[in-house]
Amino acid sequence: MRYTVSGIAAIINAEVIHLHTDAVTEHLLFDSRRVFSPSASLFFALSGERRDGHTFIPELYQRGVRQFVISRDIDTARYPESAFLKTSNTLQALQQLAAHHRGQFSIPVIGITGSNGKTIVKEWLFHLLHEDFQIVRSPKSYNSQIGVPVSVWLMDHHHSMGIFEAGISKPGEMERLEKIIRPTIGVLTNIGDAHSEGFADKNEKLNEKLKLFSRAAVIIHNGDDKRITAAVAKTGKKSLSWGKSETCDVRMVSVERKSLTTHITLDLSGRQQGTESGTFTIRIPFTDDASVENAVTCCCVMLYLKAPFEKIAERMKLLAPVNMRLELKKGINHCTVINDSYSADLQSLHIALNFLQLQNTGTAKTVILSDFLQSGLSDEELYSRIAAELMAHRVSRVIGIGNNIATYLKFEDKASVITRISFYKTTEAFLQHFRFSDFKEEIILIKGARPFGFERIAALLEQKTHETILEINLNALVHNLKEYQRLLRPEVKTMAMVKAFAYGSGGAEIAGILQFHKTDYLAVAYTDEGVELRRAGIHLPIMILNAEPGAFDALTEHALEPAIYSMELLREFGSYLQKEGLRQYPVHLELETGMNRLGFPEKDIEPLCRYLKASGSFRIQSVFSHLAGSEEKKLDAFSRQQFVVFKKYCDQIEKTTGYSFLKHIANSAAIIRHPEMQMDMVRLGIGMYGTDVTASGQLNLEPVATLKSTIAQIRKVKAGESVSYSRSGRVDKDSVIATVRIGYADGYSRKLGNGKGKMLVRGRPAPVVGVVCMDMTMIDVTGIDGVEAGEEVIVFGKDLPAEQLAEWAETIPYEIMTSISQRVKRVYFLE
Repeated sequence: MRYTVSGIAAIINAEVIHLHTDAVTEHLLFDSRRVFSPSASLFFALSGERRDGHTFIPELYQRGVRQFVISRDIDTARYPESAFLKTSNTLQALQQLAAHHRGQFSIPVIGITGSNGKTIVKEWLFHLLHEDFQIVRSPKSYNSQIGVPVSVWLMDHHHSMGIFEAGISKPGEMERLEKIIRPTIGVLTNIGDAHSEGFADKNEKLNEKLKLFSRAAVIIHNGDDKRITAAVAKTGKKSLSWGKSETCDVRMVSVERKSLTTHITLDLSGRQQGTESGTFTIRIPFTDDASVENAVTCCCVMLYLKAPFEKIAERMKLLAPVNMRLELKKGINHCTVINDSYSADLQSLHIALNFLQLQNTGTAKTVILSDFLQSGLSDEELYSRIAAELMAHRVSRVIGIGNNIATYLKFEDKASVITRISFYKTTEAFLQHFRFSDFKEEIILIKGARPFGFERIAALLEQKTHETILEINLNALVHNLKEYQRLLRPEVKTMAMVKAFAYGSGGAEIAGILQFHKTDYLAVAYTDEGVELRRAGIHLPIMILNAEPGAFDALTEHALEPAIYSMELLREFGSYLQKEGLRQYPVHLELETGMNRLGFPEKDIEPLCRYLKASGSFRIQSVFSHLAGSEEKKLDAFSRQQFVVFKKYCDQIEKTTGYSFLKHIANSAAIIRHPEMQMDMVRLGIGMYGTDVTASGQLNLEPVATLKSTIAQIRKVKAGESVSYSRSGRVDKDSVIATVRIGYADGYSRKLGNGKGKMLVRGRPAPVVGVVCMDMTMIDVTGIDGVEAGEEVIVFGKDLPAEQLAEWAETIPYEIMTSISQRVKRVYFLE
């Protein structure tokens, strides 16, 4: 399908404000951070609570985007080569365009909704059906008012089936999604408590979700759920129900769980016309209840599509876990590895390349790809698209494995940055030629179809470290950032604290995500931390809290902005700037208002003002101070006093300099407890990492970091025997003791020894026995059945918060987080 700008204007009933060229649109763009084919992209300037898409038009135009859908007046003279379409509501325009596009296809479309399991059912259906159909499906979990139209826009002439998921958060949303998806086959996974905030009760939520199927020929659902069965019956639609009840169309006769698999016997008994009748058994490589339900749901879809029993049974055996996250790991020779070695299709390639681009480390980008199987495109078109994706994401090196990729992947664009290309017929051939020295200081994406076994390549490239790891959930970080931002006035800026290795979570990786999500400022403690971020490709303004005279050269060379807290430091930095011939250098002034740590005290405000007025060396970016007890109610009066003093000092400085600057005093706790102190900017610290020091309940924070280790050995200890050094850990009964690969050299405090601390094994608490050793800690797993060497142990995370460890160790969460040793491997993942 080819859509010109003028054609799109007619579809969405937009006014053409300016039309330099009636170009063809291929990509719908709503996020200014994801521009890869600017000349063929149409940007919809969506407006949210905190950001207005119109403000990004100058940046996008500079990056080559020329087509825009807007809802407010724009000075088109600033954009002479552009096309502007004006409409009253840009989101509705996006949905209207996608709905029109959907209307051009008469292929079967499966629409999936429910409280849980939508994405897994979608991905499993893709793997079960992709040999029979050329399938377009929702990327990741794109099921929102924006995600659905972007997903449906991917439908193309070669597709013979669509699979899309739809999620809603309040009444009235599903009707809009139904017009876009128009499913011919409806799948309702379940109705639970997830995302219930916007609905009066489960009945309202169920009836709203069923609106997705108003034009569907059938609704597939759980027949054991009486509420769902009754609601589906009221729609008057044909249904295909599954469950244990005698009335279900597909009855689960038995569910037999083995150690690693589940055997499910199903009986149709001819209840559905057009499907086979009788009894047959499927085997799935999972044992949990959710997987059983999802697998039977997929089975019912295949039955409705008249797949024979034998084909269903054969393919069900090959179901694999749906990897809902991309992981970023340290690799050999200072490389970074993204392991996505179990799928190879155009949509997931685009997602993985986005994640690769997101890192923005400034290092070379290498992609290892296998043949792409059963795409429905000719080999020439398929690999032409792959080449375009690789070039658009500025990959510098490509390694192709497989017969087809070696034949058809070509880079003929002279502007391409791809400088190294190599091909191997098989994974085995690559492994035979593998040399550690061939990979150095690169970021490497490993992406291959399952039959190629790319996990063997990942094992070679990933850095070998001991089995204690700190998992960093980047989705949780972004979620927490947005949780705080929703409490802010729209104009208030955000400074993110990434000092102390981002509270132990990894400075450059965390800063990259914050930069992508357009945080306004970063702050670190020392200049070398800022230099590390600059070398990693971070271009946000960075405040240095503890600028040292010996680091002034590095500071100015990397455009870092020092916090000046004394007349001595001010004069010293001013002299340096004069010597270097630098004027109007950006600085931040720290004022002392009651913390008595660093900052200009009251007696220095007058001398400070005089110096600033006489000097042309500085440009004040911000003035700030620290609250001494913002999280404590008993100190509220003192916090308010600090705030009054701070405003007085700021007014005095502003009057002297004659220009305004950013003012900030609120930290994570003050955002919640003192909203009147937001001023121009707030500083987000440990709250961003999932710790609410106020325990207010106003925020739904998610822990960003999970510290895990493994059990090295299990031993039985008889009553009266001792464990660990000094024989301080004695057991009063026969016990089972597990030795865990973590100790105080990893940052696990010795204060947690002798029963004070606990770890989670199989979800159950196991107390520490004896003293914590340098590299090992012993825990009591008596009564936790079947624990074996090699099993995972949770040191802290969602079910055992760092706050709890801090309480046991008689310290604060800050110390727990920042004490984690650099030898502990960090693994970053994005769901």
